[in-house]
Amino acid sequence: GELLMDEHLSPRKLKILAGVDDLKQVKALEMRVDTREISLGNFGVHLPNLRELKLNNSLLASVRDLGTSLSHLHVLWMARCGLSDLDGISSCSSLKELYIAYNNISDLSQLTWLDHLEVLDLEGNNIEDINQLQFLRLCCKLSHLTVEGNLICLKPTADSAEDPDYNYRAEVKKLIPHLKYLDRIPASQT
Repeated sequence: GELLMDEHLSPRKLKILAGVDDLKQVKALEMRVDTREISLGNFGVHLPNLRELKLNNSLLASVRDLGTSLSHLHVLWMARCGLSDLDGISSCSSLKELYIAYNNISDLSQLTWLDHLEVLDLEGNNIEDINQLQFLRLCCKLSHLTVEGNLICLKPTADSAEDPDYNYRAEVKKLIPHLKYLDRIPASQT
């Protein structure tokens, strides 16, 4: 997808991007966007059946830039988008899968609102405190979690010394007992 340069994702532009005449047909959309200077508007209102949105390698100032009309979305990819927080993710209330690898996220508190979340990829982010994962305990359907590449895999907090007995897998399992897979390995294996 080309980098979109004018003001909003109008219905006309969405039809061109999706290659359809009827936006109700669009169930999945992949594009690269830059929201630092241009808003996407509430483009989701034009895509009532959109279930999957892939924005990998975009430049997003905030999740809020996606607007508030994506409550029907099931899968969202925002890897390598320069995100430093997840404010606004609660408007994607139907999310089952969220792929936000390689951003700068350290605060997971906003994820508590995602009741349907089953798969979460946080690889290569900025999670420095194992206690941030307590927020994920409230995502009662969460079964697959990826956290490799975060400081918590080496030590429980940024301030703690490295401890050869520290096992992040065991700690994550304590914090999220219903987890089935951690870093693509059964969570029961420590």
